[in-house]
Amino acid sequence: MAKDFSFDVVSDYDVAEVTNSVDQTSRELMQRYDFKGTSASIEFADKEKKGLNLTGDTDYQLKSIVDVLQSKLIKRGQSLKILDLSATPVQGGKEMRWSIPFIKGLDQEKAKKVTKVIRENFPKAKSQIQGEEVRVSSASKDDLQGIMNLLKTQEFDFPLDFTNFR
Repeated sequence: MAKDFSFDVVSDYDVAEVTNSVDQTSRELMQRYDFKGTSASIEFADKEKKGLNLTGDTDYQLKSIVDVLQSKLIKRGQSLKILDLSATPVQGGKEMRWSIPFIKGLDQEKAKKVTKVIRENFPKAKSQIQGEEVRVSSASKDDLQGIMNLLKTQEFDFPLDFTNFR
């Protein structure tokens, strides 16, 4: 019986864990002495929770907020690669604002990078691009576990997650 096992590689984040991290960061901003009496705040950019809006008095304060957020994300098992920190903070009157979108989904170029790594190291495994995910299948569960470990150690500039195990 030649049953193939498979899983999907996706670029996603757990919205509940990110929400908890943002809430914890917001609470810490209210309690910390260096943020008392300032305009420091963190909130979601929209109802779909696809990004964050940070507000602070200085650029240093915004970076401190991101630092606190990153520590909360790590504690909750989320990748720091979900934060797109490429945009620069904007000065608006007395305060500075920083919009940080979340990185989600594999486009064709990113999916090709993932499949190339899989094909180079595991030639017997099959990888197929299906929309915003990559389906990896093999007859051996050991190969699939090896592929997961390999992808976790690779330095991609986007977060990876594994779903749909069969």
